[in-house]
Amino acid sequence: MDLSGSLCALATPFRPDDDAVDFDAFGRLVDAQVDAGTRALVVAGSTGEAAALDDAEFERLVAFAVERAARRVPVIAGTGLSSTRKTIAQTRRAAAAGADAALVVVPAYVRPTQEGMLRHFSEVAVQGGLPVMLYNVPGRTASDLLPATVARLAAHGNIIGIKEAVADPGRMQDLLALRSDAFRVYSGDDPTAARAMLAGADGVVSVAANVAPAPFVALCAACRAGDRATAAALDARLQPLYAALSLEPNPIPVKWLLARLGFGSATPRLPLTPLDGTHHAAAAAALAALGPVEATAAVG
Repeated sequence: MDLSGSLCALATPFRPDDDAVDFDAFGRLVDAQVDAGTRALVVAGSTGEAAALDDAEFERLVAFAVERAARRVPVIAGTGLSSTRKTIAQTRRAAAAGADAALVVVPAYVRPTQEGMLRHFSEVAVQGGLPVMLYNVPGRTASDLLPATVARLAAHGNIIGIKEAVADPGRMQDLLALRSDAFRVYSGDDPTAARAMLAGADGVVSVAANVAPAPFVALCAACRAGDRATAAALDARLQPLYAALSLEPNPIPVKWLLARLGFGSATPRLPLTPLDGTHHAAAAAALAALGPVEATAAVG
């Protein structure tokens, strides 16, 4: 797998009538991403409302994505849970469904020590049956996977990289010092992704790419080429979208935007609620700012 550039953390569309997974919309979303040049698809992560999926839905969603992608791009399944045993089991389910790799978030709520995180990720990498991409997002998990621990994990043959959502440039520099052909570093924060990639990050695992796949592909290409002027222009174009996606917790805004583009219902599963009406005008304006070409590409 050459995991570089724009990797989209896919939302999971639901049907408006019965709250079931909308596989028609999901299939069209997969196709839109691949057609735009997205390099990999992350399925059933936090953006995909993994916590609200039951085991059967999870397995079917991953298998469906694998079948629809048809080897055009890798499929990475979000398998991280708060228990190491459960994470291993979930990773094995993803492997059985055909996933190419697992995105494994730091265990949430339980607040493990650095040693606990080291052992957790090592066990999943050994027993889960898939290559593992680490995912550090302290704002959601209440625990921070520190670079010194990442350095120990990077030596593991089945741990292939990290998605880092801490936006601090110093943190990114510490992780980039660990980068190699066997261990890649990805931004997990859309608003600072360009800065991270220009500093040497391999790509971004993006929420915004759900709505704007082509601009994110172009942004990644510009950063990879060291074209700072083009990267800055594209990043400026995406600023309204970044702002819209921060109006309420992810994936509430992106579900609303995708619904406007014809991809499923705007209503996430509880305890998440639909985007508040006071934000609709700002979100719609951000979508309009992307331009008709991008909107047509998404719906098509």
